[in-house]
Amino acid sequence: MTARLHVDLDALEANIARVRATVSPAELMLVVKDDAYGHGLEPVVRAASGAGVVWFGAFDVRTACAVREAVGEDARIFAWIAASRGDLEAAVAARIDLGVGDADLLEEIADAARDAGSRVRVHLKIDTGLHRNGVRPEQWPGFVSRAAALHSEGVIDVVGIWSHIAEASDAEDDEARGVYEWALAEAAAVGLRRMTRHLAASAASFARPEFRYDMVRVGAFCYGIRSAGGPSADDLGLRPIGTLHADVVEVAGQYVRVDLGWLHGLPSSLRLRSSVGTPAGSRQLIDIGRSDSLVASWPGAGAGDTVAIYGPGAAGEVSATDLAELIGTIGEEIALRVSPLVERRYTRR
Repeated sequence: MTARLHVDLDALEANIARVRATVSPAELMLVVKDDAYGHGLEPVVRAASGAGVVWFGAFDVRTACAVREAVGEDARIFAWIAASRGDLEAAVAARIDLGVGDADLLEEIADAARDAGSRVRVHLKIDTGLHRNGVRPEQWPGFVSRAAALHSEGVIDVVGIWSHIAEASDAEDDEARGVYEWALAEAAAVGLRRMTRHLAASAASFARPEFRYDMVRVGAFCYGIRSAGGPSADDLGLRPIGTLHADVVEVAGQYVRVDLGWLHGLPSSLRLRSSVGTPAGSRQLIDIGRSDSLVASWPGAGAGDTVAIYGPGAAGEVSATDLAELIGTIGEEIALRVSPLVERRYTRR
């Protein structure tokens, strides 16, 4: 018996369809950072590609290259971190679109493109106030002028302008959007036009139509992971695609022991604070050990029964975001921290 994450690829495709219908006519970029939010990169991107997704967002070049290998040459793949010259060379070879939020990186990309004799597609990033990299507004006019010169030289293709927003409040996001609009105007003034504009991630893409522009970068919602403090997945028309299962290995009076613990990625701080799904419905999570945990028993419980630690709720289990809210983190982090010791199984109805 092995702890396992069941990934419902049909639910993934249904979520993707829901997101695309909501944000249309903007394009969907499916974000697949951190092994597709812990669900397994290759099966997820293959399913998404089969469902018509053509843009994929990867945090780093290594992930972007893995996506390229999985889905072939037709996909557009965007990476927003290139940590070394080796990363840049790999990105050029794999035809990765690169996010650029630093003047020095812009020059390094240009050098790599010259050496390879190949133009590189870049998306320029303005810091709209979140301070998650990006060029500060006071430096932006000079930055876009230099990018336009390199574009004219033929070593880069400036194809996009983007940013991250905090999604902390409507007022703060409105201020960030004002900075973004100014940045677009400055870029147009130096001849950078017909850019792909992308600003919004999951929450803003659903709640704020004016933030969608040409494309939205959505990760969590496509996996059915709701935002902390936000509407439920059901209310959003989404379904969690991952269900973390463990097996009962022992029944001991009022408790059952299951074969999953903090070594598998279950935070020990959840003991006595959460519940799991069982064949008899929701039961309290009593204790979390290194490789096993205790759950309140139910009538007829036996070795080999299955409990759901988190998932869509079919057995009374809570969601990943429900668990995250209990320990003060975000839902995607609970999904991402599932250990490699947990087997992944992929299903379709």
